[in-house]
Amino acid sequence: MTRHRSYGRSSQSGTKRNVLKRYERIDVLRKLGKWKDETNKTVTGLPKTPIPT
Repeated sequence: MTRHRSYGRSSQSGTKRNVLKRYERIDVLRKLGKWKDETNKTVTGLPKTPIPT
């Protein structure tokens, strides 16, 4: 039995993602000055952020 060609492609691991994870979005918001650890306690409903290049 052979594997499907979409499995195990090592070249895809280096591609750029167009969606950030929560912790990445919080890091971007910190750099923009829109996130303060003292006042912001919830991590749901985060505003959209530009993807860093």
